[in-house]
Amino acid sequence: MIRPYILAESNWKSIKETDYDLAVLPWGATEAHNYHLPYATDNILAENIAGESARIAWEQGAKVIVLPTIPFGVNTGQLDIRLDMNIYPSTQLIILNDIVENLNRHGIRKMVILNSHGGNDFKAMVRELGAKYPDMFICVCNWFRWEGRNGFFEYAGDHADEMETSMLLHLTPQWVLPLDEAGDGREKKYKIKALREGWFWAERQWSKVSPDTGIGNPVMSTKEKGKQFFEMVIEQVGTTLVELARIDTGDMYE
Repeated sequence: MIRPYILAESNWKSIKETDYDLAVLPWGATEAHNYHLPYATDNILAENIAGESARIAWEQGAKVIVLPTIPFGVNTGQLDIRLDMNIYPSTQLIILNDIVENLNRHGIRKMVILNSHGGNDFKAMVRELGAKYPDMFICVCNWFRWEGRNGFFEYAGDHADEMETSMLLHLTPQWVLPLDEAGDGREKKYKIKALREGWFWAERQWSKVSPDTGIGNPVMSTKEKGKQFFEMVIEQVGTTLVELARIDTGDMYE
């Protein structure tokens, strides 16, 4: 069945007749995720969260269109990890600019970048594009930073951890190796206190931080946790898409 909120599945017959409120651009990365998860982990999560969130929004009357997932992200801290596919932030800005220009040309003035990769940092790009296209509203959803994850999983982490592993066990279990083949996701911390605390920042050199490329122990991951958390995330994102679709961007504040 064609999902009318997914651009890749839609056709000119329906597209030309639909006045869209909002475009969603899923953006991931192609990179190692410990020993047990596929390189496409971030793309799988971005595409599924975007698609199901858009379904929820569409069912509530919001005319949302999900663009094809961008599968490459900024991986400058992982250049020595085999076949991690890096694009530079300057390249990312060029791609994003062209997409925004296309949406603007076709009268779609609201856009959400649904980001699924921690190495992608769109803030400066959104500032620049906001100045270049003042009639566009652009925002970023870093779904993995949603506060609802706090306390949900037993082990903290931010890469191939219990959260990502559980969600992949729910979404694509055929691509997940047995957990006894995974590394423990142990992370080395900065020796400098200010860098550990985060108010000083430097890019992590991944192969020096993690021997298995994971950060966070996945041992307690289950498909049941993944299903429950996925459904929580898409409900939150879907509800926000509805709000964004309906709001007057000239009257955003209270």
